[in-house]
Formats: sequence, C-alpha cells, structure tokens
Amino acid sequence: MRIALIGQAAFAEKALDVLVQYGEEIVHIFAPPDPPSRRADALKEKATKLGLAVSQPKTFKTDEIFEQFKSLGADLAVLANVSLIVPERVLFAPRLQSVCFHPSMLPRHRGASAINWTVIQGDAETAITWFWPDKGIDTGPILVQRRVPVGADDTTGSLYFNKLFPLGIETLIESIELIKSGKAPRIAQDESQASYEPPCRDEHAKIDFAKPAHEVYNLVRGCDPQPGAYASLDGKRVRLYDPRCDAAAPDAPAGTVVAIDADGMQIALRGATLTVKRVRIDPDPKKAAPAELAVAGALRAGARLG
Repeated sequence: MRIALIGQAAFAEKALDVLVQYGEEIVHIFAPPDPPSRRADALKEKATKLGLAVSQPKTFKTDEIFEQFKSLGADLAVLANVSLIVPERVLFAPRLQSVCFHPSMLPRHRGASAINWTVIQGDAETAITWFWPDKGIDTGPILVQRRVPVGADDTTGSLYFNKLFPLGIETLIESIELIKSGKAPRIAQDESQASYEPPCRDEHAKIDFAKPAHEVYNLVRGCDPQPGAYASLDGKRVRLYDPRCDAAAPDAPAGTVVAIDADGMQIALRGATLTVKRVRIDPDPKKAAPAELAVAGALRAGARLG
C-alpha cells in the first residue's frame, strides 16, 4: 500500500521503521520544520537515512500543500503524533483517506494533552485509539481501540513510553491489515461520553497544597515530565518529578518539606506524604536529586512550599 506518513518524534520514527519493515511503500514523509540551534526531528533523520522524500511544512492549510498531497497518489495517510492541524481536504485526499493515533480512550480526553489529563483526573484506565480523522479535533470514527490500565504510580511519561507507545505501534500494523482486507470498522464516537481539555501548561501545573493528597499526587504525576508540577520557594518555582505517595501522614502543615535524604524530598500533604526523587528549580533546566540541591542551599528541610 502507498502510504504518506505525517508525524514527529520517536513515535513517528518507530511507525516509519515498522511500516518499511512490513513492506509498505512510503511515498512521502511530512516532518516538522527544523528547530533553530537543535538537531532535526527524529522522523526526518530516519527518513533521510532511508532515502525517502521529506517535506517540512509550517502549515497544512495552504493550496500548495493540498495539491502536493493529491499528487502523491497515496492510498492512505498515517498520522503518527501530529501537532499541526491537518485540514479535512488533505485527510481525505488519499484513496482510502487517513488514520490517526490518539493516546486516550476516545471520545474521552480529546486534545493535545490526553495523557496528562488522564493521570491528573485519576483515571484507572485509558486506551490507545486509531481513528479516521475528520474536520473536528479527535472526533472521527474509531478503527482500533485497546484498553490500558493506569498504574497507581504511573506518570505521564511512564504511561506513554512503557504502555501506550508500544501498543500504538503494535496496533498500527493491525490497523493496516484491517484496511487492506476491506474490513476496517468505522465506529462512531459516543458524543455523550466526550471530553476535551486544553494543552497542559504552567497555568494548570501549580500545586495547591490545600487540596486532598490524591489530587496533589495526581497533578504531580500528570505533569511529569512536562510541564512539571510546581510550588514556590524563596520566589522561585520548584518543579517536582518521580513522585511516590505514602499514606502515612507527617505531623506538619501541608506543603512542608519534612525531610531531604537519599530517597528524595518528603513533603507533607493533607493525609499523606509525597516523596519526589528529582527536582528542578526555574530557570535552571537541570533536574537534580533533592539532596544535591540541599547541599547547594537551594532546598532545606522545614521549608514551606507555597
């Protein structure tokens, strides 16, 4: 099958690798523009290594891109981790239209930060979904969906890389086989179950220690690795990573740094203790062990995070 691949980062790179190994004909790659002062996207690097044609449009909304897409004569477009809006006329240009990966149990958690909100909202279960995209945001009919449990200690990072990423690649081939067989389903999403959240940014990542322990813990897990849930100390944002939650509650006000040791930094919550193994203090981009930061005087036991 003649496939045009649109995507970015490690997921799209792996999708390309698997499609090539599976014997599909990749007619064109659409990767993000090269960032200034940084290496090119992993998908572009992989495509270049394989000798494939690559385009790097800033938008898919122009007539030029539409005409280019039509000229490819693709049977199918595969959208693997796409952040740009792809208009319906481009999605419908291939003979069999397009399929798109989404890391949630659609129609729940539509939007760019589906995994973050899955964890922040305390969902016990999520899914990977391959669907037929249309002009809406993650609204098209479902092709393949597989459920995935969310562990009590999963972060956005661990949930994606350990569970959703590999299952998404595995079910890509299943999706291709269904399409080839002419038996690919188009299951309408149940709009009564739909939810949409905005991209998870700093405005959502601020910790409120007045909230119950499980809500604080879910926020820290859901913002790890990005954008990093944060509290304030000495006028700086302290971002927390690699969290664990202990039901034993210290005798200290919520937000108090109870201890800093080799296990991490222990913080009092309402009814529990949060331990984080890594911390980042803005504007420093480096994540470090709390004990290392304590030696440098940037953190201290007894401090109250605000």
